[in-house]
Amino acid sequence: MLHGSGANTPKQMLERVMENWSDNSAPIGVFDSGVGGLSILRAIREELPAESLVYVGDSANAPYGDQTSEYIIKRVLSIGLQLTDFGVKAIVVACNTATVVAAESLRSLVHVPIIAMEPAIKPAVHLSRTGIVGVIATTRTLESASVRRLCDRYSLRAKIELQACPGVVEYIEQGNVREKGLEKLLESYVKPLLKSGADTLVLGCTHYALVRQLIAEIVGPDVIVVDSATAIAREVRRRLGDGLLRAGTETPGSEIFFSSAPREEANRIISKLWGRDVCVEPEFLPARGIRNFMI
Repeated sequence: MLHGSGANTPKQMLERVMENWSDNSAPIGVFDSGVGGLSILRAIREELPAESLVYVGDSANAPYGDQTSEYIIKRVLSIGLQLTDFGVKAIVVACNTATVVAAESLRSLVHVPIIAMEPAIKPAVHLSRTGIVGVIATTRTLESASVRRLCDRYSLRAKIELQACPGVVEYIEQGNVREKGLEKLLESYVKPLLKSGADTLVLGCTHYALVRQLIAEIVGPDVIVVDSATAIAREVRRRLGDGLLRAGTETPGSEIFFSSAPREEANRIISKLWGRDVCVEPEFLPARGIRNFMI
């Protein structure tokens, strides 16, 4: 069963958020294979301060990059259906692996707008001075058809070097964002890209944005680090505006967090990465009838 968390008293908060929901006041759902999507959630919060947000991190099954396509599709559809049952007005797939494997399947199943991820290769190509762009991501993301299409599309404008980074997500999932072991691991993946002449580095996994400062220290001031968070937040704003779904209030929105990880672990890690205390509820409390999370 999912575990939920909120900024104040979670059950009271849920009741307040769900009371008198309309299309405009309904929350935006954001989910990731784990805690990486918090980087996207933060960007959405900055872009849309009045919106209520529901975050789902499937940390018990992270990283998705190590799972089969069939398993990833099953998890994404399960979470997506729960979020629509919850009453969200849009869903952000804040995970590159989930996007490339299962976003289209989710779009075919639910009626709300789906905003999905794409590694920021296009803006990186435009920013590069040397014409060499490095991309770090999970193996599954880098092997996807969508990344191959992006590489093919921009191959005449830049040389795109792809680097899988096994093990990095696992450090971040434990909240270990400043450990020496993580720094050494990142150095082993990033430095060969710098030696090849890359002057722009794409963070192709939302988890990596949570250690952006560490990565920036490793690559130095002459390398531009690019991720998709701001672009995704702006796309959420555009999609809500196009559908006339923006919150019609100036009141700051709330956040509710859910995780498939054990309660105490989820509480500790999400609180640390989000920057304030998060109280984890033992149950996922839906707006209306809901499926068991573990299908």
